[in-house]
Amino acid sequence: MYLNWIPNIISIIRIILIAPVLVLIYDSKFEWALFLFLVAGLSDALDGYLAKHFGWRTRIGALLDPVADKLLVAGTFVILTWLNFIPFWLSAIVISRDLIIASGVLFYSFVIEPFEGEPTVISKINTVLELLFVLMVLSSAAFSWPSQPIITFLGAAVIVTVVISGIDYIISWTRRVKTHNIHV
Repeated sequence: MYLNWIPNIISIIRIILIAPVLVLIYDSKFEWALFLFLVAGLSDALDGYLAKHFGWRTRIGALLDPVADKLLVAGTFVILTWLNFIPFWLSAIVISRDLIIASGVLFYSFVIEPFEGEPTVISKINTVLELLFVLMVLSSAAFSWPSQPIITFLGAAVIVTVVISGIDYIISWTRRVKTHNIHV
């Protein structure tokens, strides 16, 4: 095995952790769900660090990492909405943005050229805030901490970064498409 596959293996482990996290949340075992979600969230930071610091970047890793993030966030938002811990409209906004981005990547890859890109700074901030928001919701369910105002504040920060990063992606994708003289 080549060392550059270590970040990919970490991303695959993160994807595998999603099902147990969702089952634990559904079964109201919030302490364990919080622990596994924290492990999954930290694995995101670890695989990113290894890929960048050691140059262990691969094409599949460029796909696996964001897919793992999107599946983890979407899955936890859906189950927490189902159990009435997160309002439906917030989940709808978060998941809609991710679906729009995924659609843009697919369109670009199939119509123009294989997609090569890095997430923007605001997108990275958004992902961190989404993960932190879920951590706080799970922590509140498990330990009655933090208080609702803190969770509400984080939820508002998620909304702001979802909107800003969504607009940023739309603008940057429109520019990319225009440089190829494709009219959509």
